[in-house]
Amino acid sequence: MKRRDVFRTGGYAALLGLTEAQAGAAPAAAAAKAGESQDLYTRIGGQPFINLTATYTINGGALSRPEVKRAMEEASYWPVNLDELMAKVGAYIAPKLGAESAIVTCGASAALTHATAGVLAGTDPEKIQQLPNLTGLKNEVIIARQSRNAYDQALRTTGAKMVEVETPEQAERAVNARTAMLFLLGTGEGNGPVKLEQLVAIKQKHGLPILVDAAAELPLKINPYLSRGADMVAYSGGKILRGPQSSGLLLGRADFIQAAWANSSPHHAFGRSMKASKEETMGLVAAIDAWVATGYTFEADYKRWEGWLKEIAARMEKFKGMTTELRPPRGASPFPTLQLDWSKSDLDITAGQVGQQLLHGSPRIQSHGEGDGRAFQIRPVSMKDGDAKVVADRLEAILRVASIRPRMVKSPAPPPVADVSGEWRVALRFAVGSAEHSLTLNVSGTDLTGTHRGRLAQSAVKGAIEGAHVSFRSSLRYEGQSLPYDFQGTVTAGGKRMSGEVHLGEYGKAAWSAERG
Repeated sequence: MKRRDVFRTGGYAALLGLTEAQAGAAPAAAAAKAGESQDLYTRIGGQPFINLTATYTINGGALSRPEVKRAMEEASYWPVNLDELMAKVGAYIAPKLGAESAIVTCGASAALTHATAGVLAGTDPEKIQQLPNLTGLKNEVIIARQSRNAYDQALRTTGAKMVEVETPEQAERAVNARTAMLFLLGTGEGNGPVKLEQLVAIKQKHGLPILVDAAAELPLKINPYLSRGADMVAYSGGKILRGPQSSGLLLGRADFIQAAWANSSPHHAFGRSMKASKEETMGLVAAIDAWVATGYTFEADYKRWEGWLKEIAARMEKFKGMTTELRPPRGASPFPTLQLDWSKSDLDITAGQVGQQLLHGSPRIQSHGEGDGRAFQIRPVSMKDGDAKVVADRLEAILRVASIRPRMVKSPAPPPVADVSGEWRVALRFAVGSAEHSLTLNVSGTDLTGTHRGRLAQSAVKGAIEGAHVSFRSSLRYEGQSLPYDFQGTVTAGGKRMSGEVHLGEYGKAAWSAERG
């Protein structure tokens, strides 16, 4: 086959220290335009979709840039020593992003784990091998309650203990001989009283490093965290940067970045399983180059995203009572969104029903259409040219049917077959494993309230009992994560037993049964 140069002169070849002759050539790209066919997925039974949920990892994240795909392919043709490569990459991208040093990781969560491991063990080989056994090592990370979230498990996985505080004064008092680090969620800084500057004051007094989780944010040239005194900050490479979906970025002080790298793959360390390949590494370099080339803005992309949303909105406004609102960027997300709301219309369809019809039609469309409400938002970052028309066509077809169907009046719920108020012992049978929980229930008419107690936490319960059918929800909070339990079941034995299925969100489902305590 005809071969082509795989590294651009003065570009990636120079970054790797290769000459043009060494760079060699690679097989030509396939004739078919990339992205035209879904066969790669459908031949194994996969079902891709148009994605209206932006950068959610579970829905595939953002679509990587064309230059990222090319860089990953080019990088795949040549072996390279990863220690040498990361040293070159760090020196290349850090000044572009206003940092002293940098490494590429396999996602922002891995960046947080490597950073934490580096603080706990440094570059001492014995300590590196000791993790996650923290005997004799500092093992506490101070975190404001406003920063707690599901992703701080990336720190806890090293064995570190999260010490939760609510005020700067509590953070200061929490420092002791076991304290290893201070932690901040970037998007959570505005949600409470603990600010970065206050953590910096504690850092300066006690010599503690500060790590910031900015996964969903953009790495600006004047870094909003490093410039204010943070030591390390983690970003996702596969979200709005549109790099490889499984890539991440850790920026910061050179010694801490070196320690994070020593504790990560390819080294035999705690982070060995979190491998960032040469392809992902060079793909993220290409994404950063593209980001820098735009002047750290998304003006062109923003206009395209806004145009797609306006196209959809124009088609939806033909439905009487439908309102459309084009919303500007909010929080860390630098893109517009479109809010569709038909709650004041005669359209007899819920957001959840719209979402299901979108997802199970052809082509499939993944959306935020969920629940019994009559509104949801569209986020455009993972859409492609032409998707807006497809989405508008499908929505119009779905809503047209709903517009000619009279809104059903819900029949009164049947009274409960029994009063299930009281104490209950609950047995949960998971796909693997089991657990014993308990419930305290109160019934008023068909409304059900109470308390759900798990192994580690408890939560309020809210639901209903209609005839023999019982349904209620709770959310058990552990550390930074809220664990959803959606119970659906049947009351039997004159109100002495209940059983059914409980949906556990991302963790699947389990069977449950309950007997009076």
